[in-house]
Formats: sequence, C-alpha cells, structure tokens
Amino acid sequence: MKAAKVLKRIAHAEELISDVLERYSDVAPEIRKQLLNAKAAVGRARDAVKMQAPARKTSARKKAVTKKAVTCPPKTLPARIEKLRE
Repeated sequence: MKAAKVLKRIAHAEELISDVLERYSDVAPEIRKQLLNAKAAVGRARDAVKMQAPARKTSARKKAVTKKAVTCPPKTLPARIEKLRE
C-alpha cells in the first residue's frame, strides 16, 4: 500500500478515536484512558510511516521508459532480419 493511502487511513482512525473520546469525556475515565493510549499509538504509527515514505519520487516519464524497456522486447527484429536477407 502506498504511504499516502496509509496516512489517509491513519488520519481517519485518529478522527474516529477523537469522536469517541468526546463522547466518553467524563463518563468513563478508564475507557478514556484506553482511548488516549490508542490515539497515541496511532500517532506513533503515522510518524513511522512518514519516516519510511520515500523522500524523492521518480518522474512518470522515467518510470514509463524503464517499464517499457523491461517488459517489451523488440518484436520487429525477426522481420527486419528477413527483410535484410531478401
């Protein structure tokens, strides 16, 4: 999964935990404590993903050229050889 998608999902998880924290603000301190721990863990996960994300992206053109060179062998070579023989 790409880092950007992971970061979006982590942000969504943080929002959900924050919403639940608002509901359990004073009612249940034990649940609130666990939710705060969960929110801190999600924050640590976000930081870890940010550190692993590549700092430099490869251009789309460079990717296309590399992919084409690797996946597409020259198909017209046998035809050219036959043409030269004639």
